[in-house]
Amino acid sequence: MKLAFFGGIYNNALALDAAIQDAQDRGAERQYCLGDLGAFGAHPDQVFPLLIENDVAVVQGNYDHSIGNDLKDCQCGYTDPRDNYFAQISYEYTYANTSPENRQWLKELPQEIRFEVDGQRILLCHGSPRKTNEFLWESTTSTHFLEKLADEHEADIILGTHTGLHWQRELSNERLFVNVGVLGRPENDGNTNVWYTLLTLENGNCGVEFIPLEYDFRRLAREMREESLPEEFIVTILSGWWTTCLEVLPGRERRNGRF
Repeated sequence: MKLAFFGGIYNNALALDAAIQDAQDRGAERQYCLGDLGAFGAHPDQVFPLLIENDVAVVQGNYDHSIGNDLKDCQCGYTDPRDNYFAQISYEYTYANTSPENRQWLKELPQEIRFEVDGQRILLCHGSPRKTNEFLWESTTSTHFLEKLADEHEADIILGTHTGLHWQRELSNERLFVNVGVLGRPENDGNTNVWYTLLTLENGNCGVEFIPLEYDFRRLAREMREESLPEEFIVTILSGWWTTCLEVLPGRERRNGRF
């Protein structure tokens, strides 16, 4: 069985549409989104029909919870004033341009999804199983902590997102933690593609493939500029380098970028 997992969409319907088609072409039997439909990009309401019409199951991210419950901010988990400044701009834009019907849809999303394949217990969350907006970075998250999460939440495979950077870690007893990456913006590596994750489950084995995805990023940049979104956001889409949400990055992840 092949399963596709999409991280934060961030209003990037162009990348979501491309990812759904690519995953289907690769034989994915089910598709899942791990939350944060809004933020960063343009035209929030364009994301919802793609998810619904293609039967993509969705976990509620912090952004989705905030929009759905009419909160004042995204609950993104930032502490730096600059990070929060840009987060608030994208949140207010997304809230203002999300229909009441879609806000209600976001409010009703589950905070986790659980299922079993071939005896393997799979848990889907947004940040971590214990906290929706928890940042689990590859460089600072210990294997011991991930083992503890798997034990306490009775899962063999945990998949999350939230950080915007994909990675995986093998755990004891053939268990696994996977950050699936995001579709909403590139990975701060100077490349314009985005990422999603394909899981192949067969005879008790689990294969993980991180899929680089090309999409019409120039069109996205044009749409963002037409919507008067910050130029800093647009530069990231066109260059592949993050210009915002940088202060939350640990040292190693920060050094991998340009800024």
